[in-house]
Amino acid sequence: MSENKPPVAKVSVGTISAAIWRHESQGRPYYNTTFQLRYKDEQGNWQNADSYGYMDLLALAKCADLAFNEIVMLRKQDKEAAEPAQAA
Repeated sequence: MSENKPPVAKVSVGTISAAIWRHESQGRPYYNTTFQLRYKDEQGNWQNADSYGYMDLLALAKCADLAFNEIVMLRKQDKEAAEPAQAA
């Protein structure tokens, strides 16, 4: 994304993947997700797209579900890391 940092996590279902990006605002972390579809072009080269056909939508939904679960875990880790600092 804008900071040229790698995503903090990636999940995928088939050729659809989600990259999870960590940001901070007012000292608090938050997460955004980008989705990508990989496909082979007519020459056999892998390409990326962010447009999905109706046959891709169930995999996209499952990928979004996996990304959601990953963000829940990341937020839990953030909260646990912040608790010792708040207790001090």
